[in-house]
Amino acid sequence: MPVVDYLRISLIDRCNYRCLYCMPSGITPDYFARPELLTTTELLGLLREVFIPLGFTKFRLTGGEPLLRPDLVEIITAIVNFPETQDLALTTNGFDLERLAKPLYEAGLRRINISFDSLDPETFGQMVGQPGKKRWQQTWRGIQAAHGVGFNPLKLNVVVIPGINDHEVEALAALTLTRRWQVRFIEFMPIGNQHLFDQQAWIASAELRQRIKQAMGLEALQNPLIAGNGPADIFQIPGALGTVGFISQMSECFCDQCNRVRLSADGWLRPCLLNETDQLDLKTPWRSRRDPAMLKQQVAALLTEKPDINFKERDKGNEAGVYGRTMSQIGG
Repeated sequence: MPVVDYLRISLIDRCNYRCLYCMPSGITPDYFARPELLTTTELLGLLREVFIPLGFTKFRLTGGEPLLRPDLVEIITAIVNFPETQDLALTTNGFDLERLAKPLYEAGLRRINISFDSLDPETFGQMVGQPGKKRWQQTWRGIQAAHGVGFNPLKLNVVVIPGINDHEVEALAALTLTRRWQVRFIEFMPIGNQHLFDQQAWIASAELRQRIKQAMGLEALQNPLIAGNGPADIFQIPGALGTVGFISQMSECFCDQCNRVRLSADGWLRPCLLNETDQLDLKTPWRSRRDPAMLKQQVAALLTEKPDINFKERDKGNEAGVYGRTMSQIGG
């Protein structure tokens, strides 16, 4: 197992989209009340006193939609300025990125992932639960703004759902021909959306790779600077400026490579995305001013158990078939 040094931090559970794979229709969001969220002071204190002393050096800010957090720039500035920080990235739906790309870059952020599931505005609206062209246009302008201020690598995340956007895989991959972007195809997961998953399931990355290879050619790359900190397998269309990535959490288990844990917006530490039981409440003891050393010991103990937790959850799945939290509440 690799060293666990990567913390995904959910800043907020709210979002201005309702994506099929994250906050599916028919589910009424049970948003956290503001007092339930970790404050900026609490979050930075946990990083400084608990996570960084345990060797965490890589961080990703997620949501919900992290651009809805009013103090996002302040949080980025603080994390960038920790001497131990080796990498900081952010995942966003891009809707507010046209306005915020420059302030985020000036705060020190350099890596950004943008959800972009379709080149067709109508299909995009279906995917994000917001019919009409406005959302696509706003998101595309956000992507252009991020590209314009210098984010590199700039990654576009595409969740592939059969019968909805799977016919666009080749066209989305072609975005990398003339742009130094990475388009990443992500296998659809059932978390929070068992009905849609049962109905439409997922397409294995191997099939998508073969389709792109037949259309334009595809060559595997082994470059950690391109791959970053995640589990994506990286390829390149011959002659392309950018790269194509595949995250195959359903068809190609990478539990043995997992180097991350997740901190929810309300302060729960989750060692595995699929885990519903082995979680640790950090907010309550932190607010009661318990000794940070005690929390550090508890987190360290959880990290020791993480390899077993990974494979236990992978093997058994969720016995009830329903997860207690949607992807938006977990942080992805």
